[in-house]
Amino acid sequence: QVQLVESGGGLVLPGGSLRLSCAASGSIFSFNTINWYRQAPGQARELVATVNSVGSTYYANSVKGRFTISGDSATNTGHLEMYSLKPEDTAVYYCNIEYYSTRYSSAIWSAWGRGTQVTVSA
Repeated sequence: QVQLVESGGGLVLPGGSLRLSCAASGSIFSFNTINWYRQAPGQARELVATVNSVGSTYYANSVKGRFTISGDSATNTGHLEMYSLKPEDTAVYYCNIEYYSTRYSSAIWSAWGRGTQVTVSA
């Protein structure tokens, strides 16, 4: 099993910045993708950003140019740098890792963190 621990959420003023982190531990050999989702009250969970093992990234249009995702293959950790935050960025942010459990298996597993609250408000 793999456990994910997220950190870095909090309350920030509009225009401010936050850095979210996601640390994986347990039976993980390497990650295939690290994904950040968010879910605002009354809304569906949405994909915010993705980074794969070779560094290719994807961003939702709503955060493009303001958020930066990164992943560290050596430590199986991920980060989401968030700049120019807006009140509409307020949500619980979830880390998701799709990973290989061993060097010899091609099966991809998925693990989720419990989420960290980000609130953007004056």
